Amino acid sequence: MRRHTRARPWEIALAVGLTLAVAAGHLLDREAAALSNRVLRLHVVAHTDDPADQAVKLKVRDRVLAYAAPLVADAANPADAAVRLRAHLPALEDEARAVLRAEGFDLPARAEFTDMFFPTKTYPGFALPAGSYEALRITLGDGGGQNWWCVVFPPLCLAASGETVTQTALTGGLTPSQTDLITGKNEVYVLKFKCLEWWAACRTFFSG
Repeated sequence: MRRHTRARPWEIALAVGLTLAVAAGHLLDREAAALSNRVLRLHVVAHTDDPADQAVKLKVRDRVLAYAAPLVADAANPADAAVRLRAHLPALEDEARAVLRAEGFDLPARAEFTDMFFPTKTYPGFALPAGSYEALRITLGDGGGQNWWCVVFPPLCLAASGETVTQTALTGGLTPSQTDLITGKNEVYVLKFKCLEWWAACRTFFSG
C-alpha cells in the first residue's frame, strides 16, 4: 500500500517563495520591457582605454547627440526615431570621423543599430534600470575601450535639469509612472532597479 508523506512547512514555504519570485520576475520583465520599448539608447565605444581615446569618445558623443537631436525632435516614438536615424547612419559616421580627424586620430568610425543589455545607469536628473534596449551604437577604431551610453530618444541626456528631464520624458512618450520611476520620484525606484538587476542576473545564469 502506497504511503503518502506530508510536505514539511519549510518545503511549502520554499515552494510558495519560488512561485512568488517567478511571478514577480514576470511582472518585472513586463515593466522593464514597457520602459525599454519607449527608450532608444546611444552607445559610444572608444578605440582603447588610453586617456586620449577616452577623451575623444566624449567629443564624438557630443557631436552625435547634437546631430541627432533635430532629427528626432518631433519623432512620435522610439521606432520613428530609429527610422530617421537609420537613414542618416552614413552621416553619423561622417560626423564621428570629423571629430576624430580634428583631434588628430586616424581611426574609422562605424554607426549601427543593435539590441543589447545595459546595466543600471545613473545620470544627472534621472536613472535607467538594467535591461535590454535598442541602441544606436558608434564604434571608434577597434572598439576595445570602455564605452559610454545614454539616451538619444527621448533626448534625456540633453536635458539640463530635473524639471527638463521630466518634461522631456513625458513629451517623448513615457507614462507618468515610468517618468516618476526614472527620475526617482517614485520612492520605491531603488528597490525596483535592484529587483530588475537581480531578475536579469538570474535569467542569465539559468540560461547558461
